[in-house]
Amino acid sequence: MADASERIEQFRKMAEADPSNELGHFSLGRALIDAGDAASAVGPLSKVIELNPNISKAYQLLANALLTLGRKDEAIAQLTTGVKKADERGDVLPRNEMTSKLKELGAPVPELRTSAAPAVAVGEGQVLCKRCGQVRSKLEKPPFRTAFGQKIYENTCAPCWKEAIGHGTKVINELRLPLADPQAQKMWDQHIAEFLNLDS
Repeated sequence: MADASERIEQFRKMAEADPSNELGHFSLGRALIDAGDAASAVGPLSKVIELNPNISKAYQLLANALLTLGRKDEAIAQLTTGVKKADERGDVLPRNEMTSKLKELGAPVPELRTSAAPAVAVGEGQVLCKRCGQVRSKLEKPPFRTAFGQKIYENTCAPCWKEAIGHGTKVINELRLPLADPQAQKMWDQHIAEFLNLDS
């Protein structure tokens, strides 16, 4: 538990040092949920959505925290918005999980547009970015020779990757990650996947 408390404190410092750092708020919210503190997780996760409404996973985590607190109506509202956002962006996994949760709660599922919407045309050298939801220029090549590097290459535009590198540097500095350590590398990968809205 000391490890969980330490992580929460690190993420809290990240979020406080840069209030516009959605990654810090997201990581803090997730760590608080993992530690069983749903009440404290509501604030950071709400802040993530305020900073970047495109992170569909944040709606799902916030709804879970609200359900834990017995705030069913608020949770349903977050799930409903989250399903629509995930559907617009093509985030299949969060969309399906939130849809299932709405059905489980006996709430109506919003009409999904994905199946009816025409596919967005992606030209040569372009990618439909999972972070910004736009078709933009892709990276010249995968940033790493790993499956994760390939996933970034296939789902992330060059401008968002540039932002991710900036956030990744913050993560390394704030958490003092020694990237030679496989556990530290795994933590960095998780932060980047969350920032880029990639399912880890």
